[in-house]
Amino acid sequence: MRFMFVGDSMTIGRAGDYTWRYRMWQHLGASFGGPYEIVGPRTWLYDTEVDTPRSYAYAAPFPADARRHLAGWGEGWLHMAPVIRETVTDQRPDVLLVSLGLIDLGFYTDSGQTALNVRRFIAESRAANPQVRMVLLPVIPNVRARADAPFAAECDRFNELLAKAVADLDTAASPILLASRPERYDLDTDTYDGTHPSASGEHKLAAAYAQAMHQAWGLGARYEAAA
Repeated sequence: MRFMFVGDSMTIGRAGDYTWRYRMWQHLGASFGGPYEIVGPRTWLYDTEVDTPRSYAYAAPFPADARRHLAGWGEGWLHMAPVIRETVTDQRPDVLLVSLGLIDLGFYTDSGQTALNVRRFIAESRAANPQVRMVLLPVIPNVRARADAPFAAECDRFNELLAKAVADLDTAASPILLASRPERYDLDTDTYDGTHPSASGEHKLAAAYAQAMHQAWGLGARYEAAA
């Protein structure tokens, strides 16, 4: 089974991070119980010092073929929807693990426009692979939402629209899961800046995907943070 991570800065990570991708790779290696592969056209981290995604300075040894992803610093549904068909065709993932939306709402599109890009992303993914599975993570409002009530409301509305899209578009041939927001996710301890995950946040993000796949599809096992 071939997994592909799709995301924004929370998924690509910065130089010096483990990333939640690393935590998921550890989890799959310990619990999947069958052959699997991580795929994607990119392998790097974002280097904030030179403002470019060309770092390989992961916080722990991470095999090159396990670093693969489709994630970008500052990229959202707006950016991924136009490229996902080509990427799925080329990389042939069976499961997309997607974490997008916060950057869209913060800088590019409102909740309604962002939800339309979600639906385009799903349609384009299926055009490349009619049996592709997807696990989508709701937006976790960041520190901005504490002081910006309209932004917080947009995050809430988008998550409602995301849930509706999953309910409308889920099929037996190409199932879509809406992962649960990580339990007890605390911006003060689970992020290093109010947005991007710290080590504990990385574990909680990986766990959200692992639990969804295990509960709904019987893939892997329950997530153990020590994995």
